[in-house]
Amino acid sequence: MSFAVPASVRPVRDAVHAFMTERVEPAEPVLHEGGPAAEAALADLRAAAKKEGLWALGHPRELGGGGLPFLDYVYVNEVQGRSEFGQIALGTYTLQDSLMLHEHASPEQRERYLEPLVRGEISPSFAMTEPGVSSSDPTQIRTSAVLDGDEWVINGHKWFTTGASRAAYTTVMCRTEPDAPPHLAFSMILVPTDTPGYTIVRDTPVLGLDGAHCEVRYDNVRVPASNLLGERGRGFVIAQKRLGPGRIFHCMRWLGQAQRAFDLMCRRLHERTAFGEPLAKKQLMRQHVFDSYAEIQSARLLTLNAAEAIDAGSDARVEIGAIKVVGARMLHNVIDRAIQVHGAAGLTGDTPLDRMYRHARAGRIYDGPDEVHIDSVGRRILGSYAAGGNWEFGLR
Repeated sequence: MSFAVPASVRPVRDAVHAFMTERVEPAEPVLHEGGPAAEAALADLRAAAKKEGLWALGHPRELGGGGLPFLDYVYVNEVQGRSEFGQIALGTYTLQDSLMLHEHASPEQRERYLEPLVRGEISPSFAMTEPGVSSSDPTQIRTSAVLDGDEWVINGHKWFTTGASRAAYTTVMCRTEPDAPPHLAFSMILVPTDTPGYTIVRDTPVLGLDGAHCEVRYDNVRVPASNLLGERGRGFVIAQKRLGPGRIFHCMRWLGQAQRAFDLMCRRLHERTAFGEPLAKKQLMRQHVFDSYAEIQSARLLTLNAAEAIDAGSDARVEIGAIKVVGARMLHNVIDRAIQVHGAAGLTGDTPLDRMYRHARAGRIYDGPDEVHIDSVGRRILGSYAAGGNWEFGLR
């Protein structure tokens, strides 16, 4: 197995890297401000991505995307992750949702939502997390949907529905089968965000950042019965298929963020002098470089191994659980060292590190907190021994 970037992928990966460093990253100050100027800047970036053949690279070709195979796109996603705006600028923000719809949507749903998603004409959102409910145990979800004639009536309270304020619709995980076993009690329903009773309460700040993580109430929200995504009671199956590859994408983007922080740190070590010589001459500073290199490389190899496992048809539960924890910790640690090397400047908005640091901390909670993944990985590995086997370190 080789973890080198395949020769066939290198040209498009290099083109995406150049687009990120030369176009997206310099535009970040304007994009962070929001308002008309940010909207115009983002529109220019998206138009340029389409013109240069870099739009929606991971979406299936039959949907109008670039058609990159899963493993090829993993390598591209690594450099796309350098900026939080990379996905939006390059048309891959909708990838998890478009793949989900591609597999489970009806012809009517495909026409209304899937095709516009890939073209970048609308944005999606996904509602699973609820306030006051432990998201590490989603069988506790309280939001319900009851079939009344030819309509679903939805009542509940969600939050961290990312992007709801700009989305055309939300895919809502809700309890539709109250008498079924826990993992067969939930379904996915598509809810247009302009539906009466769908109310955005607030954009929930995350460590001081407004990132469109919306709190939403559903008060007798009525949608057609045909808005059911897939089959009744199959919500968990659909969610798991969505989350597995999604966690790979998260971890690869984290590697892009870590690479950017690593670059900033190493350049700062050469540019900054203290006590008569560059910081790069200080042994403790070189320790930061060593630790960061080792953690980035370890997380990268673990992530690519998990991607290989998924591509080979495995559910890769252990591999994905491990990289979610290792990747989030790695990102947090690398950015933390970069801030330390920058000193007071690292605490300000003069570099991207302050925003990156806050996003990194959130990574240890969303898509499942570290503790849940650690417990799951340990339980699965020990289970193989309890059954009289062992654990082979390799592609499973």
